[in-house]
Amino acid sequence: MEGLKEIAHAKEFDGEVVKTSTETELTKICLMRGYVESQDPLAKEADDLMIRRFLRARDLNVEKASALFLKYLKWRRMFVPNESISASEVPNEIAQNKMFLQGFDKKGRPITLVFGARHFHYKDGLDEFKRFVVYGLDKICTR
Repeated sequence: MEGLKEIAHAKEFDGEVVKTSTETELTKICLMRGYVESQDPLAKEADDLMIRRFLRARDLNVEKASALFLKYLKWRRMFVPNESISASEVPNEIAQNKMFLQGFDKKGRPITLVFGARHFHYKDGLDEFKRFVVYGLDKICTR
């Protein structure tokens, strides 16, 4: 276990991760990153906060978190093949004017308003709605 701590400390972590993570979490982030990058080279694009989020979702169990993360990466590649969803792919949802980005709070987090009353279901619209949700979340995260 001592060797794992040295690996965790040798790696440069994002400042936010170091400030808000325990030593155990930092060690497990290194372990999980090494495993998922060996399974899927595109996992290198994920930052430490994302890796930690998956670890916390599975109570710091590296095996379960890695399986979930790899499943997420596979889904993301299938659902968003061009790495982002364009507005032209979700025109009906955008036309309903149901989601608005309203700046940032005092801590710099984006404020988003979603008006559920403006959501109108139409035949065969579930796939477009799912794509709209991913489109909206991606837009929020890139701000």
